[in-house]
Amino acid sequence: MNHAKKAANWHAAAAALKPRTQAFIHGEYRDAVSGETFDCVNPADGRTIARVASCAAADVDAAVASARRSFEAGDWSNESPAGRKRILRRFSELLLANVEELALTETLDMGKPISDALAIDVPGAARSIEWYAEAIDKVYDEVAPTSRSTLAMITREPVGVVGAIVPWNFPLLMACWKLGPALATGNSVVLKPSEKSPLTAIRIAQLAVEAGLPPGVLNVVPGFGHTAGEALALHMDVDCVAFTGSTRIGKRMLEYSGRSNMKRVWLECGGKSPNVVFGDVEDLDRAATAAAYGIFFNQGEMCSAASRLVVHESVKEALLEKIVAVGRSMAPGDPLDPATRLGALVDKGQLDTVTGYIEAGRSQGATLRAGGRRVREETGGFFVEPTVFDNVRMEMKIAQEEIFGPVLSVISFREEAEAIRIANDVMYGLVSAVWTRDITTAHRVARAIRAGTVYVNCYDADDITVPFGGFKQSGNGRDKSLHAMDKYTELKTTWIDLSN
Repeated sequence: MNHAKKAANWHAAAAALKPRTQAFIHGEYRDAVSGETFDCVNPADGRTIARVASCAAADVDAAVASARRSFEAGDWSNESPAGRKRILRRFSELLLANVEELALTETLDMGKPISDALAIDVPGAARSIEWYAEAIDKVYDEVAPTSRSTLAMITREPVGVVGAIVPWNFPLLMACWKLGPALATGNSVVLKPSEKSPLTAIRIAQLAVEAGLPPGVLNVVPGFGHTAGEALALHMDVDCVAFTGSTRIGKRMLEYSGRSNMKRVWLECGGKSPNVVFGDVEDLDRAATAAAYGIFFNQGEMCSAASRLVVHESVKEALLEKIVAVGRSMAPGDPLDPATRLGALVDKGQLDTVTGYIEAGRSQGATLRAGGRRVREETGGFFVEPTVFDNVRMEMKIAQEEIFGPVLSVISFREEAEAIRIANDVMYGLVSAVWTRDITTAHRVARAIRAGTVYVNCYDADDITVPFGGFKQSGNGRDKSLHAMDKYTELKTTWIDLSN
């Protein structure tokens, strides 16, 4: 498909776009029970795109009841693997058929560059649905190696009603990372998108029904975390919550489980990822480009962002100069311009958070090497320059806390043991990277770093076939790969006595 539109054409398409804004419950759009709405704001200019249904407990009750009815009816949960596969493949095809509308909606809602939404977000979402559709009839159950007088079968059954709570930084992609395995395994889902970027989730519910998903199998309840999100996590008829978001809110999800029905809770939370560069790195240009894109891509609004550069002192200055140069080439621009590499932060609140961390870095003694300013303020949007701090110490806020913005902290080391200590000296353990030409060093350090993913001589490599998730307070469970299907199924043992 050719998406080589000019910025003017994308702006014209944006002016004509009329996004869906209601909740989607039992196969139809409806207003919130209260009739209340909230403003959905374009981060690039601060203007309201639409007013979206503000769902609360009553709406969640209706959505969960719909999901439960559909699950018990069995039109989806008892559908043959081939039948579910056919419908989910059609769903994936419809996502791609509507790629420009979905990418435009994502950019207007969240502020990311349109080129990224077109090339990464929508195709990645479609790939997730397609891949799990293809996996449905290729995952087998088991027969246990018991004695000849018994037959013990181990089968996987859908857990039931899944509450999926997804973040605002990759709204469509994160939703489909949950929907793919949850729907493939036969569950019914209530999806709660972030109030900061709910529009693509609302739209794809209609596409799912168009693809053949029975009413009630996928419901969408836009709203705030403290209303719709809390009601979903506390609901006594929700069997599982799959959450991606901050560690602070992830801990609340665990509390809500204990206060309700002990529902399974799967968490993908924050990160403060170390990008460890040794002095023998072969290609400094490649390492610098990966480090820059690792922190500046998606405006730094990634839980897996390479926010800590842990670099050997012998190459620090040379590498840092190259990273700063790449950062300068990624100056924030109009998200609807296909040439833009860095868009807007999602809202004023996130802008204030990021600039607050920049000020903390200055006040605690880090050396500002690049950026550090809000830019394009005349547009009304929320843009921050790619920012690099040198001489960062591990006790500083910018070294310990997740910023979720384009802010890099540079920390130098002399010895391998020191690099490992720095890498592990945070509460998170989501992703990490090691750059070295010594294969022994690469293996040794990769084993020592406590993180769910360790990249070697690359950063942010990705494929749906590999699991994604973290150690420590970065969460539990895994998205992507066949392992994600474990989150949405129960194991049942059926023991048959053959002795007679």
